[in-house]
Amino acid sequence: MKTRSDRLTRIAILCVAAASCAGAFAQDYPSKPLTLVVPFPPGGATDTIGRQIGKTLGERLGQTVIIENKPGAGTMVGAGAVARAAPDGYTLLISSGTTFTVNPAIYPKVPYDTVKSFEPIGLIGRSPMVILANAAVPINNFKELVAAARAEPEKYAYGSYGNGTTAHFAGEMVQQAAGIKLRHLPYKGSAPAMNDLMGGHISFTVDTLTAALPQLKSGKVKAIAVTTAQRSSMAPDIPSVAESGYAGVNADTWIAIVAPRGLPPAVKIRLVKALADSVASEETRSKLFAIGTEPTYGSPDELARLIATEMPAMKEIAQRAAIKLD
Repeated sequence: MKTRSDRLTRIAILCVAAASCAGAFAQDYPSKPLTLVVPFPPGGATDTIGRQIGKTLGERLGQTVIIENKPGAGTMVGAGAVARAAPDGYTLLISSGTTFTVNPAIYPKVPYDTVKSFEPIGLIGRSPMVILANAAVPINNFKELVAAARAEPEKYAYGSYGNGTTAHFAGEMVQQAAGIKLRHLPYKGSAPAMNDLMGGHISFTVDTLTAALPQLKSGKVKAIAVTTAQRSSMAPDIPSVAESGYAGVNADTWIAIVAPRGLPPAVKIRLVKALADSVASEETRSKLFAIGTEPTYGSPDELARLIATEMPAMKEIAQRAAIKLD
């Protein structure tokens, strides 16, 4: 008959064996190619960043990183697939704040839990949002925009690259801070909104600096202000909304990598170091700058704090502006 002491001994032996197996797994990691899921179609900014990061991650890990595009449902198709994947370090997700803080604020059901489903690996970069105007519009800075909007409420409209997107949220944040009301015109993507802005069909848009830089250089549109707390190093001549007296406005779009929750600690350490080294590399930094994204490495803890801070802020904006999607 087995005694309690025998059972405890057996449990201890099993725990040691499991720990040894986990340690051996971590030492061998990675022993096969990794998959980096991009929840957007090929060709966009996140896809471009993902391919560059995948290349440098692979070089540092000694394995190929395969890019798998899984677009759909505002990034929820790809994010949901990664949330359900095995937490072994071979499936990763690269995505933006849309996935982690915006979707939970506007959708009644999301196929993942931002905190419980994912293991933060690190922040890669950030891109400011910018308020743009058609070159012919007689408004040249944020103070003039506020004055015009207050004089004639709801006369002016702004376009965004979609209802419930980061551009939409940035527009609503600016309005709430400044006490103005602009009509929102959602487009199906940045390109059609930009085309209508350049054509004079709309007066204003809110977009990423990534999308705006080529058009700003052409002179067909002009920048009113960036929506971040400080000016961007990529466009230092564009003032921030905060400079006009609205210090609480700080809206941008950011890109990060996460894994399914439950990674072996040694595997997470390996991934975190590889990502930090990748973002620090001159090749990656120059390519991020080229597409309008500022390389901004953040540790797993920093990424977790960013998400924890931004989630309630996005929910508050959504409630005030009645932004809700089915």
